[in-house]
Amino acid sequence: MPTSPLPTKSRRVAVIGAGAAGLVAARELHREGHAVVVFERGNQVGGTWVYTPQVEPDPLGLDPTRPIVVSSLYSSLRTNLPRECMGFRDYPFIVRQDEERDPRRFPGHREVLMYLKDFATEFGIEEMVRFETEVVKVGMAGNGKWKVRSKRSSDKINVGFDDEIYDAVVVCNGHYTEPRIAHIPGINLWPGKQLHSHNYRVPDPLRDQVVILIGSSASAVDISRDIAGVAKEVHVASRAVADETYMKQPGYDNMWRHSMIECACEDGTVIFRNGKGILADVIMHCTGYKYHFPFLETNGTVSVDDNRVDPLYKHTFPCSLAPWLSFIGIPWKIVPFPVFELQSKWVAGVLSGRIMLPSQEEMMEDVKALYLTIGASGIPKRYTHFMDEAQFEYCNWLAAQCGCSGYEKWREQMFCACNKNRRVRPETYRDEWDDHDLVLQTHQEFTKYTSTTVNDKCRSESFTVQR
Repeated sequence: MPTSPLPTKSRRVAVIGAGAAGLVAARELHREGHAVVVFERGNQVGGTWVYTPQVEPDPLGLDPTRPIVVSSLYSSLRTNLPRECMGFRDYPFIVRQDEERDPRRFPGHREVLMYLKDFATEFGIEEMVRFETEVVKVGMAGNGKWKVRSKRSSDKINVGFDDEIYDAVVVCNGHYTEPRIAHIPGINLWPGKQLHSHNYRVPDPLRDQVVILIGSSASAVDISRDIAGVAKEVHVASRAVADETYMKQPGYDNMWRHSMIECACEDGTVIFRNGKGILADVIMHCTGYKYHFPFLETNGTVSVDDNRVDPLYKHTFPCSLAPWLSFIGIPWKIVPFPVFELQSKWVAGVLSGRIMLPSQEEMMEDVKALYLTIGASGIPKRYTHFMDEAQFEYCNWLAAQCGCSGYEKWREQMFCACNKNRRVRPETYRDEWDDHDLVLQTHQEFTKYTSTTVNDKCRSESFTVQR
C-alpha cells in the first residue's frame, strides 16, 4: 500500500446521494475523520431501492425537462444475488427477527431498503444527510475547492439556492435514472406505445396486449415473466442471440424469443431479423441506462461518451481532478455494496493523505492502457465499466491500497455459484440452490459481526427457505 509519512488531514466533503454508495461513502469518510455532508433529493435514504408506484410522464424518459423519478424498481422485484453475498463486509445482510421483514435468501426490494436503513441507523449516517435537498450544480471554485449549489425541494416559499464551498466532492448519484433506448428503424411511424422498463411497475396495464420486450439482462427476464400472466403475447428481442433465433420460451404458452428487431412499420407490425413479423401493441425497452451527471461542470475535463465516463483512474478518480472529485459506483455487473465499500475506503484514505495516488501522468497512462486493452479485445466502448468476474481482482487491488483484507473467497464462489444456478434453473434459482456449504460458511463468518442468537436465527430461516 502506498502510504504517506505525513500526518493525515480532515477535509470538508460533499457526498451527492444517499443510496447504498452514498451511505457507505459517508461512513468511510467519517471514519477517516472527514467532515461529511450528504445531499439527498428524496426524503429518506436508499436511493434506487426506495420503491414508488409513481412513474415519469414521458414513458421513454427522453424529455430532459421531465420530472425525474429516481427509482426503477418494479413491484415484484427480488434480488438476483443472495443476501449473504450482497451485504457490506462488516455489516452482514442477515435475516431479522421481525414479522415485517422478508426472510428469503433472495428477498424483495423492500427488504434491501430496510437493510440500508438499518445500516444508516447503526452508523449514525442520517445525521450527516440533508434530505429533500437537490444538488443543481457542482463546479470548481478555485484554489482546488469545489462550489456546491443546492436547493431545498420541500421549501416552496424560499426557492433560492444555497452555495457552499467544499474541499472535495464524492459523486454517488447512481446510474438508473437516464434510460438507454434501442434504435429501431421506422419507429417514428409505428403507431403503438413505447416505454422503458424504468417506468414499469406492475403488469396489469399490459393486460391482453401483444408486448415486445427488448433486452436480455435481469430486467427483461423478470418483466417478461411478470407480464406473461396477463399479456396476450410476449415477444423478447435480443442482440445477444443469432439472427435466425425464434423459439418458444419453455414453460410458457404465450412467450417467444427472437433476434433483434429489424424495423417497425406504419401498420403496427414489428419485423425481427429472423424474418418474423408481429402486430404489436407495446414495445418495452429493457435496455439499461446511461451515466448522467447534469449538475457537474468540469469544463470538459470529465465527459460521458457512449457510456464511458472519461477519464477515470480505476473507475473512480478523474485523473486531473484527483483526489478532489471522485465517483463511487460506476462499475456495473458487480456485487455492488462490497465494491462501493472498498472504493469508499480508498477515496477516504486518499483524501486524508494516508494513501498516495500515482502522478496525474501515471494515472492517465493507466486509463489509456485500459482503453487499448478494451479496443484490442473488440469490446464496445459502452462496456468500459463492465466487470463481472473482473470485479474480484479490482476489489483485491482496492483492498491492497487500503491495507485491508481482500475480497472474501466465499463471496466470489457464491457469486459464481449463483450465476451458474441462474443458467441451470432460470425460473427457480431464487428458491432452489446447491451451495449449501457456502451458506453455512457465510453464517460462520458473520459471527464476527452478529450475536449468536441472531446468527442462529439467520441460519435456521435460510435453510428453511431452501427446502
